[in-house]
Amino acid sequence: MVVEEIGIGLIVGLALTWLTTLMLRFAERRGWIGEHWVEIPIVALAAACFAGAQAAGGSGFIACFVGGLLLSGLRERHKEELLRGAEHMGEALALLTWVVFGGIVVARLFDRVTWPALLYAVLSLTVVRMLPVFLCLIGTRTSTTDKLFIGWFGPRGLATIVFAVLVLDEKLPGNDTMMLAAGWTVLLSVIAHGVTANPLVRRMGWALG
Repeated sequence: MVVEEIGIGLIVGLALTWLTTLMLRFAERRGWIGEHWVEIPIVALAAACFAGAQAAGGSGFIACFVGGLLLSGLRERHKEELLRGAEHMGEALALLTWVVFGGIVVARLFDRVTWPALLYAVLSLTVVRMLPVFLCLIGTRTSTTDKLFIGWFGPRGLATIVFAVLVLDEKLPGNDTMMLAAGWTVLLSVIAHGVTANPLVRRMGWALG
């Protein structure tokens, strides 16, 4: 089943991205795309890849990933123009996600706080994430300080929310426990990484200087 979902996502991503690239080049040669509209196609392609793959029974994430890989072959000028809008849209959607999380999920977390969930959230933000990153960077020229910095500011809240939603959608046994642990992990991540971001970045800047 998983292989089938990956295959469908791969095919949908390839097909839609290839078609989009042809349409963009065709429209550009004829001057049909204005300056203010050139940032829209990539955002629309991401939505189309995800929706198309999901509707066909495949993985929307695989389809979007494949689409991004294919678009990396565009010329540098085109990539800068096309991806500018996607970056801005991504930031706006990320902020919207945090608003929804804060407005809906956090209020329910406080009613169901447990010590095991809090303990796991702390371990997830430290040992569970930082140790594998540290081990993966052994043998590189990365300093110990940089390894710890990368591990601390690795994939954060949004990735946890995405994977938690995938698990929730499968309706597995123990869903409530997993959602509680994921919710507290994200909440502590927002607080801990938000508080430490600027001070640690400034310290790293001074060290490099």
